[in-house]
Amino acid sequence: MNKKHDSGFPSRDAIVAFIRANPGNIGTREIAREFGLKNADRVELKQILRELADDGTVAKRGRKILEPAALPPTVMADITGRDTDGELLAAPTEWDTEQDGPAPKIRIHVPRRPQPGTAAGVGDRALLRVEKSPDGDGTPYRGRVIKVVDHARTRLLGIFRALPAGGGRLIPVDKKQAGRELNIAKDDTGGAEDGDLVSVDLVRTRGYGLASGKVKERLGSLATEKAVSLIAIHAHDIPQVFSPAALREAEDAQTATLKGREDWRELPLVTIDPPDAKDHDDAVHAAPDPDPNNKGGFIVHVAIADVAFCVRPGSALDRDALMRGNSVYFPDRVVPMLPERISNDLCSLVPGEPRGALAVRMVIGHDGRKRSHSFHRVLMRSAAKLNYAQAQAAIDGRPDDTTGPLVEPILQPLYAAYALVKLARDERDPLDLDLPERKILLKSDGTVDRVVVPERLDAHKLIEEFMILANVAAAEMLEKKALPLIYRVHDEPSQEKVHNLAEFLKTLDLPFAKAGALRPALFNRVLGQVRGEDYEPLVNEVVLRSQAQAEYSSENYGHFGLNLRRYAHFTSPIRRYADLIVHRALIRALGLGEGALPETETLETLGEVAAQISVTERRAMKAERETADRLIAHFLADRIGASFQGRISGVTRAGLFVKLSETGADGLIPIRTLGTEYFNYDEARHALIGTRSGAMHRLGDVVDVRLVEAAPVAGALRFELLSEGQSIPRGRKRDGSRASTKPSKARPGRSPNDKAGAPGHSKFGKGKSGKGKSAKFKPGKSKSGKSKKGKSW
Repeated sequence: MNKKHDSGFPSRDAIVAFIRANPGNIGTREIAREFGLKNADRVELKQILRELADDGTVAKRGRKILEPAALPPTVMADITGRDTDGELLAAPTEWDTEQDGPAPKIRIHVPRRPQPGTAAGVGDRALLRVEKSPDGDGTPYRGRVIKVVDHARTRLLGIFRALPAGGGRLIPVDKKQAGRELNIAKDDTGGAEDGDLVSVDLVRTRGYGLASGKVKERLGSLATEKAVSLIAIHAHDIPQVFSPAALREAEDAQTATLKGREDWRELPLVTIDPPDAKDHDDAVHAAPDPDPNNKGGFIVHVAIADVAFCVRPGSALDRDALMRGNSVYFPDRVVPMLPERISNDLCSLVPGEPRGALAVRMVIGHDGRKRSHSFHRVLMRSAAKLNYAQAQAAIDGRPDDTTGPLVEPILQPLYAAYALVKLARDERDPLDLDLPERKILLKSDGTVDRVVVPERLDAHKLIEEFMILANVAAAEMLEKKALPLIYRVHDEPSQEKVHNLAEFLKTLDLPFAKAGALRPALFNRVLGQVRGEDYEPLVNEVVLRSQAQAEYSSENYGHFGLNLRRYAHFTSPIRRYADLIVHRALIRALGLGEGALPETETLETLGEVAAQISVTERRAMKAERETADRLIAHFLADRIGASFQGRISGVTRAGLFVKLSETGADGLIPIRTLGTEYFNYDEARHALIGTRSGAMHRLGDVVDVRLVEAAPVAGALRFELLSEGQSIPRGRKRDGSRASTKPSKARPGRSPNDKAGAPGHSKFGKGKSGKGKSAKFKPGKSKSGKSKKGKSW
């Protein structure tokens, strides 16, 4: 490769090669020095770098230019357009632009005779097999369509509002379209009534006046908040109707018998779940190990519903389950991965009934470490159905009629075994973020009653740690048998995010010296230093945002958050397709009978499944989060003008996002409403700082706000700030360097860096909300259905 063209200016390939050879250390100055460029050449160099960033060949973060994060071999992507040669271009569906810069472009190769289901067009979402493009190809990746998952949308979704004279308006459900209504003529209502959720075809768009639409489908009435989840279900195309073939298979399914199974019916396994759980897919038991060589140790049994017995590979039930990927939990309903005949009946470990299970027997040493494990296909009978609070009350000396007889023979050994396992857990030192989980409780009419933060009990931790042990055992067994599987993986934070975190912690005088390999313990030390301090929630939030996002993968790169080298989801096959794959693999590896993973399933095909269910998981999380936002907005809509206390949960150039203490609701304070002075966005501090007064509004600050607007359909709230900002020394930053106090040319209250203004980022306008991500930490199980938002580990 030649460094320079004949003109003496470096080629694009040479510049990219230099950036790749020096990851994270290259800026415009270094490139100019490497190629001997003069000041006059800088304009052309910057133009080339902009082009490389625009097409995704390189990423620009601050002053550094680097190669963008690599794509996995299989990726879900959205087809965004065509190039000048007419070839399709795509971008990955799941991409963190804050961490990895602009999403890389993928040029799609279309064969002369495409396979059925692979004919894609602009606007479609497809599963792609991708590889790096050869040098000079013009895009970083080339790909081929494995299958089209979702075709381009040609319709809008919204709430129909009838007008007295006939016809009506469409109120869009998309936050990006909030405030942009659509006119529907009297003859185009399709029989829709006021409050119906409808899909509408766009009929006319003009540069003035309202666009017009025609109702194509009535999707249900939203007369009460109980139907609010319908919006998310339809907006995200979450399948809620099973195919007739799948329903027939579910009705024809048979209860498991003792044939080909070990008889565990006399082992007093118990289920411990949330009080409102409809399905019970895991049961536990513990007893002291009688082996004299393991004095003080325990035998722990974890039995998981044998869904693979009822849902066979390639069946209609299997196809429907893969399409869903997981169950979706809303405050008022569940959209299950499997029909109720399977999830709530045949495969649910209800007490007193014989049920098939795939079980693991684990020997725990006196130090809490797992010494050995073995897997068994069994017939079991649950001894009791308990909820977390009920089990905890019993062990704390407050048993009821159900738990009284269970305390000594069942609960005490479980808690004793957990105490040992916790020793090993503490030694492993996984990431220990304090992230309270809010749960929305509804009244009988579907309206919000209240929002609570359930107490975190040892009963929850007991089940989680036993599930983690079982998940690790499954991954270890399949690796030992050299069978392909789907891992649950969580990458370590990027160097860029670690650097940003360290810079932020400097503003709080907190050390963050990284020495050696990155480990969760490094973050835990920081979290421990701030425990009990006023800014503890702030630091927890910023540490969370520095973390990568967990996903499913057929290739193992470990689980950083749990500090585990190998980890798979095994414990919830009723509600997660990944767990069903692991069950089938174990059945095949150990020769346990029917329902095994087919020989045709390879690392490549499982990679495709992993990419697909990672996307369905994100879809479920987003739908659950949006539904909670809409319910809370409905709840607060009649309290306009009321004052609330909250905490700043996000800081952007658009303004401040505030999470209310009472309900956990999020809302925006536009930067233009903060006052009469100019506010600068300080990325290192996660703050907006007044250029005249030095008043600072920072992530994590406790503030008083007034509710000034609520948009229930969009789930959006707008606040007015009542609290004053913190003071910092004028003209001096926390680290001792000089701070610029020169006024900008922006309007009062707007960041001078935000040329588009607040509406471009708020819930009431286009683009990203700018809200920080928060955690949904489900290491082994969490079936409340009211999960924490954002990242899932």
